[in-house]
Amino acid sequence: MGTLYPLPFTSSRRGMCRIFFFITAVLLPYLPVASRAASRPNILLIVSDDQGYNDLGLLNRDILTPALDSLARQGTRLTNFYVAWPACTPSRASLLTGRYPQRHGTYDMIRNEAPDYGHRYTRTEYGVTFERIGGMDTREVILPRVLKSAGYVNGIYGKWDLGSLRRLLPTSRGFDDFYGFVNTGIDYYTHERYGVHSMFRNLERTEKDRGTYSTYLFEREALRFIEQHANHEPFFLYVPFNAPHSASALEPEIRSTVQAPEKFKRLYPNVTPQYRPTSRFAYAAPAREVTPAARTRDYRAAVTCMDESIGKLLALLERCGIEEETIVIFLSDNGGSAEADNRPLRGRKGQMWEGGIRVPCLVRWPGGNVPAGALCHEFLTSLELFPSLVAAAGASLPQAVVLDGFDWWPVLGGRKKTLRQEMFWQRKDWIGARVGQWKWVDMGEKGGGLFDLESDIEEQHDRSRQRPEVLAKVKSRYAHWLKEMEAAEPRGPFRDY
Repeated sequence: MGTLYPLPFTSSRRGMCRIFFFITAVLLPYLPVASRAASRPNILLIVSDDQGYNDLGLLNRDILTPALDSLARQGTRLTNFYVAWPACTPSRASLLTGRYPQRHGTYDMIRNEAPDYGHRYTRTEYGVTFERIGGMDTREVILPRVLKSAGYVNGIYGKWDLGSLRRLLPTSRGFDDFYGFVNTGIDYYTHERYGVHSMFRNLERTEKDRGTYSTYLFEREALRFIEQHANHEPFFLYVPFNAPHSASALEPEIRSTVQAPEKFKRLYPNVTPQYRPTSRFAYAAPAREVTPAARTRDYRAAVTCMDESIGKLLALLERCGIEEETIVIFLSDNGGSAEADNRPLRGRKGQMWEGGIRVPCLVRWPGGNVPAGALCHEFLTSLELFPSLVAAAGASLPQAVVLDGFDWWPVLGGRKKTLRQEMFWQRKDWIGARVGQWKWVDMGEKGGGLFDLESDIEEQHDRSRQRPEVLAKVKSRYAHWLKEMEAAEPRGPFRDY
């Protein structure tokens, strides 16, 4: 078990939250130790979908993110932070398990290809497709199950993406409450995935909120969860937004952009023209799609809408007086998409360049000695979240489970250097491998090379010929990792065993 950081009491209680705190403070000396929830921090984990490395207002004047900017000022921004895969499904599985995709078995996307050719599924037809029946191996132990053993109540509101059969859904895996969609993307208003409604309340499909913008729905549920559990028991609240992912719809005018409320579009300069003819969607030709400029505006508007919802969550923590004892972590699930701003990184979502795997990450925990307004340049990854949050909660790591991360709190507190010296990525035949400051990329015809990230974060200067001995070392470490993954206890849904 990692280090447990005790949290001080705070006096900023308001309303019922303040009254409850006063009663608790008076009675605390007479309560059993196990009931002192104040020693176990709440956890708010917020994940955006396809947000660019540079898409924070404090870095980029072209986008509005006042809530995230404030979170960065109140906490620490990680500049050298990676996810475990360059797209959503495996990345999210690693986030919740603390294990490489090749170890937990979900090392590619759980999706269907037919919609790419314009196919709209019927409910019964969709029910026997891989996107419907595939999911993360049920033997995998995910974070909420471990936190539950330490007395936590767990809620998830947003994108699950790890299976849609009942045995694969969040409330079958350790979460106590779930409202959201189960696959890789939806239409923000109809909540359909290429014709099939995909919103769930716990184990049941629901169409009750059809027509309401999905970000507002996830905000609503998360606020309700905080109000219900603040000052009662420690909670783990996971809010994986689908913003600013593009819309999963077949209509070219919708599919070619990111849906966002008009209120937020008007915060950005007007775009003319908004549409142009296209033959890109062969199944719908002739058709028109959103222009690149309009798509960028829509993307930014979706981010700003999400930011407003995040601001409401942070404000509620403050009103309930629990901000000091709540860990808040924000990150993107993978690199930014085509319309995102990944500067100064090369590449984007789906690729092994830095722009596909290095993402924005913010951490705030006043009671845990995470400094405010700080930058952390240490090499860290999403694999660290599982052991770190388990340590903060005072829970025990699951036995006989091999984890690929470590407790990062001493690093964020500035007391130790990172233990992370290597990280490896594989997507089909594409490879990314980082050892120390050196990174090797092999994307076949898409390019590759050896790059010194200490002096070349943009990955512009291939050093393969100048430093063949370094390239050989990195390749050797990758081969060792690959052998370890192949020897690991096999997991589905992709592994053949």
